[in-house]
Parts: sequence; C-alpha cells; structure tokens
Amino acid sequence: MARNEEKAQSMLNRFIALKAEEKKKPKERRPYLASECRDLAEADKWRQQIMREIGRKVAEIQNEGLGEHRLRDLNDEINKLIREKSHWERRIVELGGSNYAKHAPKMTDLEGNIVDVPNPSGRGPGYRYFGAAKKLPGVRELFEKPPELRKRRTRYDIYKRIDASYYGYRDDEDGVLERVEGPAEAKIRAEAEEEWRRVEEIRREARRGAKEVVSVGAAVREVLFEEEEDVVEEERREREREEKERMEKEREFVVHVPLPDEKEIERMVVEKKKMELLNKYASEGLLEEQSEAKDMLNIHR
Repeated sequence: MARNEEKAQSMLNRFIALKAEEKKKPKERRPYLASECRDLAEADKWRQQIMREIGRKVAEIQNEGLGEHRLRDLNDEINKLIREKSHWERRIVELGGSNYAKHAPKMTDLEGNIVDVPNPSGRGPGYRYFGAAKKLPGVRELFEKPPELRKRRTRYDIYKRIDASYYGYRDDEDGVLERVEGPAEAKIRAEAEEEWRRVEEIRREARRGAKEVVSVGAAVREVLFEEEEDVVEEERREREREEKERMEKEREFVVHVPLPDEKEIERMVVEKKKMELLNKYASEGLLEEQSEAKDMLNIHR
C-alpha cells in the first residue's frame, strides 16, 4: 500500500513540475555578438549573467582533484567569458551606459591571485590562470621567480664597505674591552698613586733635612761673617802696616820679582780664615750634609 502511495506522489510531483514549465516563458539565449543587442537593460542583464558564470567556474577550478584536462578546459572557459564580458561592457558604453571597465576593481580568483600571460596571437587581453590551474605542469614555472644572477663585485664595491670598524678602530665600542680593561686600569691607577705618595714622602723628608742643614749653615755663616769682619779689619790694619813697611823698604832697595796686589792678598786671607773657622765650628758630616742640601736645592755658591 505504501509503495502505491509513493508512486502516486512522484507522479503528482512530475505533473506539477510540467505545468510550471508550461507557464514559464521560453528561455532566452544570450546573443552570440554583443553588437546585436540594441537595449541597454538587456546588455546589462547579459553582463550580469556572464559575471555569475565566471564566479561559478572560478569556484569550481579551485578543486585540484578535477584532473589536468578538466582544469585546463575550465581555465579556457573562464578566459573566454572574461573576453566576452569585456565585449558587453564596451557595448554598454556604446549604448550610453556606465563604464564598468574603468571603475570596476581588478578581477581575482578566490585566493586573490591573478597572473596575466600575454596572448601569443597578440589580440585581446592577456591569458590568466586561476586556482589549481596555476599548479599544472608547464604553468608552475610561470609563477617561479628567476634565480638572481650573482653580480661580480668590482673593486669599488669592495672598498666601499671598508670603514673604521674593518681596521678595528671601533672594537672598544661594544663594551667587551671596557669590561676587561676596567679592573686592570684600576689596579694600575692604585699602584701609580701609591708610588706617587711614596715619592712625595721622600721629597718631603729631603726638604725637611735640607731646611735643617740650611738653618745650621746659616748660623755658621752668621758666625763666620762676624768673625770675618773682625779679620778683615785686622787684615786692613795689617795691610796698612805692611804697606808702610814696604814703602820704607822700597826706598832702600828695588824689588826684582812680581808681588801680589792688594785684592789678591785680601782674597787669600779671607779664604784662609774661612777654612780655619769651618774646621773649628763645623764637622765633616755637617759639611757633607750642607753640600748635599745645596745640590738638591740647586744652589751653586
């Protein structure tokens, strides 16, 4: 019983479908040439129909399992529809419609990639590959970038990249040399400061000893000067006395040998008295210390 109901239902469905087809108008075919269309609305309708067909075929060509022949046929059909669409767009402009080619965005596939290959015939737009058709043998090479040829460097190119860092003048800018030299520099600086302090201490001791020697020498010199004045006065008197005796003797006889003058005699007497006083008041150690102090103070008198 159920089987008979299913047959009746299927027959009813077919009957309803046939009645709906009879009510529809006969399907219009798109004109083969766009120039045959005289109506702007019709031309725009056929363009929209072509756009829908292109969309369906572009979606279908994304399937890599269709096979090489089917993919090539689909790609040819898409390119044919694109050329036909450009004919209808020009016809719409001729009929006073909008310029779709000027304002429309660039056509791409579902992946957003389009490659235009110039048509060998030299007529019409370039040939494009969509979807899986780009991975076909002989087409894959069109999408590969040619290997870059390594250009031989000239002498100018070689020397152009040579700067101060090439010769090692900027090695201390990376901080490595500073970390290595930092402790060594601090150690050397501390040793230099210690050596400077030691030398300064020696110099202070030398100056202190020199001042003591100079003070002793000054005291001795004052005593020598006081005694020297007495000696000079006595020598002057002695010289006057000798001069008188000499004048008296000259009257008696003539001297035939050269005699020292008054300045030479005065100098010799002063030197003799000075040595006697030094031997009397100053020891040998004191004289040596005085001599060393004069040498250190650069005193030459």
